Amino acid sequence: MPNIRPFRALRYEPEVVGDIALVTSPPYDVIGPDEQRELLARHPRNVVRLDLPGDELGDQPDDKYRRAARVFAAWRSDGTFHKDPRPAIYVYEQTYRLPGVEAELTQRGYFARVCLEPFGAGGVLPHERTLAAPREDRYKLLRATGANMSPVELMYEDPSRRAGALLGAIIDDPRTGPVADVTDRDGVRHRLWVVPARPVAADEAESTPREAAPADPVTELIGLASAGPLTIADGHHRYETALRYRDERRMSRSCEEDPAFDYVLALLLESTGQTLTVLPTHRLVGGLGEGSAGLIEAAGSLFEVERVAGREALEAAFGPAAAANGHGGRGRFGLWTRTGGAILNARRAAFNADLPTGGAALRGLDVTLLQVALERLTGIDAAAIAAGRLTYTRSAHEALDRVDAADGIDAAFLLDPTPVPAISAVAHDGDVMPQKSTYFYPKPLSGLLINPLEW
Repeated sequence: MPNIRPFRALRYEPEVVGDIALVTSPPYDVIGPDEQRELLARHPRNVVRLDLPGDELGDQPDDKYRRAARVFAAWRSDGTFHKDPRPAIYVYEQTYRLPGVEAELTQRGYFARVCLEPFGAGGVLPHERTLAAPREDRYKLLRATGANMSPVELMYEDPSRRAGALLGAIIDDPRTGPVADVTDRDGVRHRLWVVPARPVAADEAESTPREAAPADPVTELIGLASAGPLTIADGHHRYETALRYRDERRMSRSCEEDPAFDYVLALLLESTGQTLTVLPTHRLVGGLGEGSAGLIEAAGSLFEVERVAGREALEAAFGPAAAANGHGGRGRFGLWTRTGGAILNARRAAFNADLPTGGAALRGLDVTLLQVALERLTGIDAAAIAAGRLTYTRSAHEALDRVDAADGIDAAFLLDPTPVPAISAVAHDGDVMPQKSTYFYPKPLSGLLINPLEW
């Protein structure tokens, strides 16, 4: 079972940096070049200098990672960061709306350290494969700085709903307030509470049975998340990088007992008592030429085809409001070409011969069905994907615009979100999903806390 620990986080010192909102940033993997420059200009101590260091004129290979390490060390020395005096978990709440949707949504979890273990050991389960270049980037940064700048997101299941009640009690307690309250440029409100672990006296640890110990929300929350396997929601590259770094450090520090580098910073999210938002990633197909004209008719070999009068019907069926409902997994897709569009409903028996090996959860995914359909209907296989004939967007509106613009995109296939239970089921079966199957939203803000690999 997972081993989860409270820890002493590094956090920005408001008296030194001022407004915390100016020094936080989105996660490194969703920041484009323009936003990176904007963040660097926003505040001289924005965390992007550590989590996504940029190249500078005259840099030698890996200079940017060494520069991040020097900046990190300087900020620890000059008071930019302070280290919390006691081990704690860090309760985290995100309040948000999806574009075009009025209903406000809330996601709650907590940050802690999770002991690393290889995939296959049963404690932490992946659901996707990683790519070499991002793994190497994160490894070089971790090796240079010796700290987790951003977390892995992990899901756990608590059918009792006790975890949600505990988090709610901490957040609603009038005696304590959040140590950070930041609204990002997407309108997501991020709040963070420090919840110190209760010290355990030596005589209590030796003589008090665990079940008789006084109630402690930190102990109870950790116990609930530790009761079963954790599924990676986001951060596969960071997790694999942390494993590699741990193994490297063990070779030189093999006698150290319970070293901090055996752990990784994680945001733990309960997935049964609250609704986690997963957004779909739509597929854009190029290189079809005149072949796109007959695509809707050809789709009849795999789908029940319902033609639509215009793109507005597809935007309503697959836009943000539909994504907010989370009704994925039905084998339903949208198709748009310059000759018209349709809603497609899979005739599952027609797919059976070409489905990949694996468990029923993987074989039943919408993204798995679409992978089969793309190869049959458009010739998009692994080689074609590598050649750039398949691209992606999370906006149904943008997908349709790209087709209409005739800028090299000939067809758009729109998807519903992948349901969270299906993601967990694939991971528990030991399978991995096709690329671009999930996009968890909202992302945790970088810079609210950092995990130094030390006690």
